[in-house]
Order: sequence, then C-alpha cells, then structure tokens
Amino acid sequence: MNNMSKHIKRGRNMIDLRKGDCLDVMKNIPDNSIDLVVTSPPYDDLRDYNSEINFTEIIKQLYRVVKDGGVVIWNVNDRIKNGSKTLTSFKQAILFNDNGFNVNDVMIWEKTNPMPQVKQPRYNQVFEYMFVFSKGKPKTFNPIMVDCKSAGINYNSTCKQITKNNKRIKKNFIVNNKKIDSNIWKFAVAQNKTKHPAVFPLELPLRHIKTWSNEGDVVLDPFMGSGTTGIACKQLNRNFIGIEIDDEYFNIAKEMIGSDSNE
Repeated sequence: MNNMSKHIKRGRNMIDLRKGDCLDVMKNIPDNSIDLVVTSPPYDDLRDYNSEINFTEIIKQLYRVVKDGGVVIWNVNDRIKNGSKTLTSFKQAILFNDNGFNVNDVMIWEKTNPMPQVKQPRYNQVFEYMFVFSKGKPKTFNPIMVDCKSAGINYNSTCKQITKNNKRIKKNFIVNNKKIDSNIWKFAVAQNKTKHPAVFPLELPLRHIKTWSNEGDVVLDPFMGSGTTGIACKQLNRNFIGIEIDDEYFNIAKEMIGSDSNE
C-alpha cells in the first residue's frame, strides 16, 4: 500500500503534495476515495504551464477516483482566437458528461476588479466559469445562505394544487429570513504575490469546499499551481492531495501550504 492510500484510509487530516504529471500520480490514488476536486486547469494556452494536457484521460481518472456522490469543481474560461471564442470550457464540460459525470450546475465567478479590456467589438470580459460536475447526485450540499431583502413579509398568492384538476388555490406566504445564494459569485481577482501566472482567489475554493464537503473529507487538486486549494483545506479541516508538474510552482505551493511532500 502506498503512502497516499495509507493517508486516505486512516482518515487523518493531512496535506499531501505530489510533484509530477497528474495522470501518472492519480494512478496511485485508490478508486472511489476522493470526496471533492477543486481545480483550475490550464486552458487555451493563455498561460505557459510548460506541459501538454490530455484532458480526456484526466477526466477518466477523475471519474475513477471520485466517490459516488463526489463533486468536481472545474474553474475555466475561453480565449478569443481569430475573432471567435474557442468554447474550450464547454467542450471540456461535454467531455465530463460523456465520461459519466452529471453537469450539476454551471456557475459564474464575476470578477469585481477585472483587467481593462483592449478595444474590441465585445463587452469587457469579467467572469469565468465554475462547472460543478457530480458522480451521480451530490452526496453533500451545505449551501451558502444569504439574507432575504423582504424577510418576514406576509403576502397572499395562488399556486397550483397537485391534483387531477390542477386548480389554483389561495395561499398565505411569509418570506424566510435566509435563502440559498445564487450561482453567480462576486469577488476580486487574487492579489498575486507569487511567480505563478494565474492564482485564483482564496474565497473561491473556500466556498466550494464548505458547500460540497464536510470536515475530514479528502479534497484533490490535480493542477495545484501555487496551492490555493490546499490553503483552503487547511483552514477548513479537510484532507488535501495536491499534484503539480512544474518544479517552480510546486515549490511555491510547498512554501505556501507546508506539507508532507513527495517529489
């Protein structure tokens, strides 16, 4: 049994960083052992990550290692090439769906401090996609709740009665104090103090980890980068496995998180 298997089976809180190609490293992760994946993969050569990515095989490995009811958060965007959006994000979403995952939601990260846009015939680009893929129905959902602006208001309305005649009936409603947050999340781009070219904000993995996992669960980031997902896991008492192929980025993550690293 390898070290990774021991960590997962013992269920103890751990930070386990692995340097290497995620396809090779994931082969050492047991089947059905990961509760949640939170990652932002390289896409459309917008950044130089010094490697080529076989997304089809990676998605197949993710399906193998993720538990039934587990979730994959896939934060991606598209570049503009020859005057057209590449639609890489949706092509990858279709790959996930073709390989057994449900597309549980398509969420938006709206950047409150986007980069100014060079003059082009389109509006300023201010968001990225956060696809929520699930292996069956998500086994964990701890939604972020927000205040209702009209909390406590009492009003009358009508609704359909679920009967053969489907008649409408009068009902009295009282607005709840809280409601589930929307699938558009707004926060600033991270202030990047590392040499990694694309650091996502800590708030992004924090929210997803709270929502789709519980304390003690195992979270995987196969494209760890500077280690933001690992930092969030450490704060939220989750086990974390991070994989990074680039030497420089791996060392950044190791310094940012602190871990039992395996090079």
